[in-house]
Amino acid sequence: MKKLAIIGANEFQDPLIRKAKDLGFETHVFAWAAGDVGEKTADVFHPISITEKEAIWQVCRDAGVAACCSIGSDLAVHTVNYVQRKLGNPCNPEITDTVATDKFEMRRALRAAGVACPGFLKVSVPPAEADLAGLAWPLIVKPTDRSGSRGIFEVNDYAALCAAVPQAAAQSFRREAIIEEVLTGPEYSCESISFAGEHHILALTKKYTTGAPHFIETGHDEPAGIPAALVPGIHADVKAALDALSIRYGASHAEFRLGPDGRAHIIEVGSRMGGDCIGSDLVYLSTGVDYMAAVIHTALGQAPDLTPRRVPRAASVRFIFSQGDLDELERIKKDAPDCLWRVSWPGSLDGAVTDSASRHGYWITQGELL
Repeated sequence: MKKLAIIGANEFQDPLIRKAKDLGFETHVFAWAAGDVGEKTADVFHPISITEKEAIWQVCRDAGVAACCSIGSDLAVHTVNYVQRKLGNPCNPEITDTVATDKFEMRRALRAAGVACPGFLKVSVPPAEADLAGLAWPLIVKPTDRSGSRGIFEVNDYAALCAAVPQAAAQSFRREAIIEEVLTGPEYSCESISFAGEHHILALTKKYTTGAPHFIETGHDEPAGIPAALVPGIHADVKAALDALSIRYGASHAEFRLGPDGRAHIIEVGSRMGGDCIGSDLVYLSTGVDYMAAVIHTALGQAPDLTPRRVPRAASVRFIFSQGDLDELERIKKDAPDCLWRVSWPGSLDGAVTDSASRHGYWITQGELL
């Protein structure tokens, strides 16, 4: 039985653990011991922080692990690629570890490759007002190296920006923030899998958020409903961004806004599949392609099999913020129970929702709802 290392044990990594087991792998899962579901799902759980890449590599080497992977986590990217290189498996070059996880370096790489970018500036403390002269208000302030809607602010004046920068920088591992011009237009994401530099676009996803100032995701739909005539251009824009970041292997998740020119204006790109159940569930439901199996096979150095495994159906995920969301879930349970794919509801609305990690639960549907 081949052994597979999986970095992360929380609820959003658990589908990958289960998929690897279904494919016949012995799963070695690495994360802090925090009572997460993956600790129990794993064949072997190793209580090591996902950032301790050298310690993880030593365990993988001694255990005879064949490959290492993860889904939906920027923080895990560095460790996954470190172990993959040590194992001699094909993976992205080291530069991708940086440009695909640091929003400032990503912007620089995209701009250098000629991919259209909004104006941007990296800071660790509030800049002088004169330093913003080349940027158009309103502006977005966010940590350079976090995901999950952590520390994001839209600001309309200098005083608000000065208040936002320390808060965004405090959420950053490097204590840095990036200030960007605001992109306009409806927001989407794109899921891809790459092998030896060939990019396969799997799905476009419509994104819903709380809007300004924090843009916390409230849900996602596949298909995205983008006019078919615009899709080839969007695919070309996303592939250009992947090339700019030297992404050659594995999953990627590109977020973009659809501009008035009908093209994808890139917000950011992760060298991993989308979180929020996009990669683990929605792509499979809406395309029939087993995205998680493709991630595993690519990690092993095998070309991914993108043959649909089921009849595609519309798929959505919605997150629980309030009693109104719970009421909608109860309506679906009553009126369209066959549409429910999975429900995650711990049973409490306690606590404010300040980012993606503090949402109260979610449900996934497949097929058209009433």
